Amino acid sequence: MPNQSAAGFALLPPAGPQRTLATAQLASAVGDGAYYTCSALYFTRVVGMSPTALGLGLAIAWALGSLAGVPLGHLADRRGPRRTAVALALGTAAVVAALLVVRSYGLFLLAVCLYATAQSGLTAARQALVAGLVPRAERTGLLAHLQSTLNGGLAVGAAIGGIALTVGTRTAYLGAFTVTALGFLAGALVLRRLPEVPPAPQESGTGPRLAVLRDRRYAAVTLVNTVLLLRMPLLSLILPLWIAQRASGLGWLGSVLFVLNTLAVLAFQVRAARDVSGLDSAVRAVRASGVLLLASCVVCGLSALDVSVWAFGALLVVAAVLQVAGEMRQSAGSWQLGFDLAPPERIGQYQGFFGTGVAVARTLGPLLLTALLLEGGLAGWLVLGGVFLAAGYAMGPVARWAARDRRPVPAPVVPAA
Repeated sequence: MPNQSAAGFALLPPAGPQRTLATAQLASAVGDGAYYTCSALYFTRVVGMSPTALGLGLAIAWALGSLAGVPLGHLADRRGPRRTAVALALGTAAVVAALLVVRSYGLFLLAVCLYATAQSGLTAARQALVAGLVPRAERTGLLAHLQSTLNGGLAVGAAIGGIALTVGTRTAYLGAFTVTALGFLAGALVLRRLPEVPPAPQESGTGPRLAVLRDRRYAAVTLVNTVLLLRMPLLSLILPLWIAQRASGLGWLGSVLFVLNTLAVLAFQVRAARDVSGLDSAVRAVRASGVLLLASCVVCGLSALDVSVWAFGALLVVAAVLQVAGEMRQSAGSWQLGFDLAPPERIGQYQGFFGTGVAVARTLGPLLLTALLLEGGLAGWLVLGGVFLAAGYAMGPVARWAARDRRPVPAPVVPAA
């Protein structure tokens, strides 16, 4: 029986495939946390790469990786998501291991492109595994557990990476990369314990193999969700720059807000998702997220006024709390919609397409938001909040249009382990 909190909801997903998926997620997340903490400083300080060259390489890598999500998701549909996920996790481990000996920019670019490609495909294959192993009514709850597990693993990995940063030697950095490679290797071995999900049946006729690329309704839902995902650079980039620009003495506050977000998702994401179980509840969750993100932007905008430094800090803490509340509602609603609106025989490729919103938000978000917010001040924050509100309310009609004439999604038949 799963462990229970005092509030009465499961701290762990049910035993069986759901808990195995969470364990694999934890192992990979620890590796990711160590990698993301150390990689930038390793390549600039140890390898000698310029920040511009590093940023360009990463932008190219994630752009290519986002494009790879759809065909690799299609591969998971056709060849089976478990074997595809295991292969991509092993591939990620091998690429990170190769980074231990990379010295030239060309090899670095090749390695990070392969890393981003494998990561995008692995995400799509995992989602197809969720669809194949978990009943429809339990998927959003499991994804909430996986998000919580992800944050916990990232925190552990970041702590390992922090040790490497503190030591500052090449050996310490390579040790953190070794943890990353071992994390993905462990994740692959855990995924092998799952029952095999049969490949989706081949469809008759001459329809396009990558049908999601012609599905305008699903693309519209993905676009609206991508607008809401513009919240992602706020915490990692915009707020630290905003603090440095207006209250440099509170430079430490950016890290505090990041930890606050991580702990909140770890503690409350499952609870935030427990009432999301179908299209209507998912739409309500996304709409609520638009309202919460608007409120967060308004409070951030108020910090641009002539207030004391401590009032400035308090406003940002309130804004961060509102943002993480909106983030958790938006995540829960979007997970449900991403699954419910995808044809059951094409879950992998549709999830690969839906996941491109994250790459787009991470790539374009910094470019759009730095100009809008750092230069626009209060007015810029109000504009962004209005965009979030409009996207939250637009999701209802767009999702219902996308759901029209969709076939019902059958409950999965879980093979024997």
